[in-house]
Amino acid sequence: MGQKKRILVTGATGFLGRNILSALRDREGVEVIAACRNPGKLPAGFSGPQRVGDLLDERYRAEVVCDVDVVCHAGTWGSLWGHAHVERSKFLEPTIDLIEQSIRQGVRRFLMTSTMVVAPPPTRGLLDDRAPTKYTGFWPHLDRLIDVESFMRTNADRGTTMVVMRLGHFVGVGNSLGLVPALAPRLRTRLVPFIDGGRHRLALVSDEDLGAAYRCACVAEDLDNFESFNICGAEFPSTREVFELVAAEGNLPRPWFSVPRWAAYALGWLMEFLHPLIPGKAPFLTRSIVYLAEDWPCAVEHAARKLGYVPRKDWRTAMRQAIAELRGKNYPWPSLS
Repeated sequence: MGQKKRILVTGATGFLGRNILSALRDREGVEVIAACRNPGKLPAGFSGPQRVGDLLDERYRAEVVCDVDVVCHAGTWGSLWGHAHVERSKFLEPTIDLIEQSIRQGVRRFLMTSTMVVAPPPTRGLLDDRAPTKYTGFWPHLDRLIDVESFMRTNADRGTTMVVMRLGHFVGVGNSLGLVPALAPRLRTRLVPFIDGGRHRLALVSDEDLGAAYRCACVAEDLDNFESFNICGAEFPSTREVFELVAAEGNLPRPWFSVPRWAAYALGWLMEFLHPLIPGKAPFLTRSIVYLAEDWPCAVEHAARKLGYVPRKDWRTAMRQAIAELRGKNYPWPSLS
């Protein structure tokens, strides 16, 4: 038997990190290392090594990637609106340094958690895995993600294979910052409209499929120095289908009206602008939320061919499970960061 491949998972106590740990748990030939701030929040079944610390600590970033083969970077700070300065200090700069430290320590592969919306919505056909990125100018986190991808592409010839995981919208149990947690309490207000009649398609990906995608990307052979993969489910339901399922399963009001996309963007801008004057932790609507509700049909053949990734969990099942969890908590109003 050869030596086990050592895989470090950052953000191991979060929604994505926990699903990666679960997917790798029974994989032969690998040793999984959990990097987190609070090991008491690790899944009950995880018994592997732990590296406890804060990724905002420069010394910890240098130490945490020592003697590992693969880094799955699932632990990042992010916001669905504003916070440009914080995005730079808490996300961009620590992430760039973590990649740099990984290169210096001889890590063989670095997996970066990103989103398929780093590329603009396709005007026709499907969104390609390697479609060129485009800054929004209004969503700092997405724009800084593009900076990270650019850094990875530029440094892909230094011995560490760079893999960008362009993920669809998360659905599943345990997700506190995503489509369903943001939508459900807003539907209760009866103020949520369809955008453009609800005909836009969403790229969803379930909890279990996320874990499986990372498992595939950790062990796949013959990857190029730089790769990017769309990781989505097998179907692309319309926003109308998704909203109506959430309303029906959660016993919540369905949208009563529709607004054109330009009006939704204008309202999102207004809500962001007025946020300091309106009590609450997060704006009711942001331009990034509208952007996420654009039309996002994605190509997935590249991930299937090179990673062997095949989505298996139906989006309806994952969404029903998420709604049941939120209903038990009385639909808390989530933070957007």
